[in-house]
Amino acid sequence: MHTSNDTGLRSRDDKIFDAVVYGITILLFIMVGYPLLFVISASFSNPIDVVDGRVWLLPKGFTLEPYKLVFENEKIWNGYANTIFYAVAGTIINLTMTVLAAYPLSRKDLPGQSYLMFFVTFTMFFSGGLIPTYLLVKDLGINNTVWAMLLPGAIATYNLIVMRSFFQNSIPGELQESAWMDGCNFFRMLWSIILPLSKPILAVMVLFYGVAHWNSYFNALIYLKDRDLYPLQLVLREILILNQDDMTGGDIGMTERVMMAESIKYSVIIVSSAPVLLLYPFIQRYFVKGVMIGSIKG
Repeated sequence: MHTSNDTGLRSRDDKIFDAVVYGITILLFIMVGYPLLFVISASFSNPIDVVDGRVWLLPKGFTLEPYKLVFENEKIWNGYANTIFYAVAGTIINLTMTVLAAYPLSRKDLPGQSYLMFFVTFTMFFSGGLIPTYLLVKDLGINNTVWAMLLPGAIATYNLIVMRSFFQNSIPGELQESAWMDGCNFFRMLWSIILPLSKPILAVMVLFYGVAHWNSYFNALIYLKDRDLYPLQLVLREILILNQDDMTGGDIGMTERVMMAESIKYSVIIVSSAPVLLLYPFIQRYFVKGVMIGSIKG
């Protein structure tokens, strides 16, 4: 039997625990949110205020000149178009391949299922390496083409395992058996029953694959020589590292050019990150649900 003092002590402990949790959460929010807020403010601020360190939270000397310079650059628009294509087409390929691999591997009646999963998991820890992969892409004749951005890594092993676990643990086996007895074949079952019940995990996969394609630059750096095929991230890399003089213009002094280049850095970060930041809220409600359902049995 608990006394009133025990109850009061436990309640006080709970309040202390809640205060600690809220404090840590607020601290983490500040650590994550402040850099983002600073980048946004700096991108709209006068370059002199940014370089002198007078920008803390809100923009100072509001200006849109850095964004004007960014969006007047044709390379930016071409990179945007390429990245959107790579993200959309690549995600469709990724989802298709992952679903077609995960569903058979989720069925216990698949012959040699455990051996196949061993080979799939093996690739998470051991791979051929960069040089063999490059030689393979070259021998396939897709080097310096859009396919070099889409086909290598068409299936992410981790995502495949997560989706397989979702199919195994979240789709009732009795439902599949009933559909099979009613004359439903495997493809019809996948299209009409499995996929409609798998919206959370599909949304998670769209987010995983889409963000990966949007941020991808390493494959383009290796496989692409044609600058017209460059994705946005590689274009921005060139602007930030190689071609800042082209962005700031040649009719201003060295000091002004350096200051404007500083503002352009923040502007291109916002330009490249905005689409993903706008997409995430629409998928976020599926995010935790899809991952957790795919990892917990029951």
